[in-house]
Amino acid sequence: MKLELTKKQYRRLLDMAYIGNWILNSTRGEDRFADYDQVESLLFSRAAGEGMEILAETYRGEVVPSRAFAEGGIHEAIMDYENNVFFEILAEDLARRDMDDVPIDESNYAELASRIDAYIAEFEEHGTDNILVDSDALD
Repeated sequence: MKLELTKKQYRRLLDMAYIGNWILNSTRGEDRFADYDQVESLLFSRAAGEGMEILAETYRGEVVPSRAFAEGGIHEAIMDYENNVFFEILAEDLARRDMDDVPIDESNYAELASRIDAYIAEFEEHGTDNILVDSDALD
């Protein structure tokens, strides 16, 4: 297969490959999806030939994203995504809990959406500052 990209497109592809592999493998420890690591390695192995040698380095015989790449802002994008997803999932879980985890259908979807919106508004204004856990439950 031959794929032709501009340097800018190739650079964006590196970002996308890194983000995708991070999502798939960052929490897996030694049980990584090796085939995704291999694709990432293949893509980053071409960086030097494109004048982007700073983006890749060799670690244990494999080409990997360099420290400069990883510390160059890509994790801020990942963190923004994780923060948004965290608050959306938390808001929905709390809204469903408030509704006693009943099945959602046309009759109660508007209520669920309203409750989610209220939680999202709270999180946007105060983050998690107002979330409390009953200390008696911790004993």
